Amino acid sequence: MIVFDLKCESQGHVFEAWFGSSADYEDQKARGLLACPLCGDGHVGKAVMAPAVAAKGNSRPETMPQIASSGDASITMGAGEEAKMRELVLALAKAQQKALEDSTWVGRDFAEQARAMHYGEQDRTSIHGEVALSEARALIAEGVEVAPLPFPVIPPDAKN
Repeated sequence: MIVFDLKCESQGHVFEAWFGSSADYEDQKARGLLACPLCGDGHVGKAVMAPAVAAKGNSRPETMPQIASSGDASITMGAGEEAKMRELVLALAKAQQKALEDSTWVGRDFAEQARAMHYGEQDRTSIHGEVALSEARALIAEGVEVAPLPFPVIPPDAKN
């Protein structure tokens, strides 16, 4: 897994996104699958990131440096809060994994199958797949119950 800071063009929101690899990021960007979680802007690119340099010995500061947010406030995270955040992210990833255990990967057929279930043309079942932001918005406008996953999913045929 690799994490990138991304930034939307319209509002300048900076957010973090996880990908299986740099190639996965490029593929999702090329297919229009990336969008700002704050404003929905589909014009998203990599933001400037500070390199992750490990602290030397016991010289690590007790609190993390302040990070500017998209609003007027700033965030200060202590070592204990950082550990809690990692635990929360791990718990969220485990919850997604458990939810997907009974779900079928349908890839790019997601929108078609979700509509078919919504309109009673096929039995309802739990599915997950890929859909462009514009198509996801169209599904929601039609009343089809869909939700984005918090973490990217590696398609079954792409796993080692």
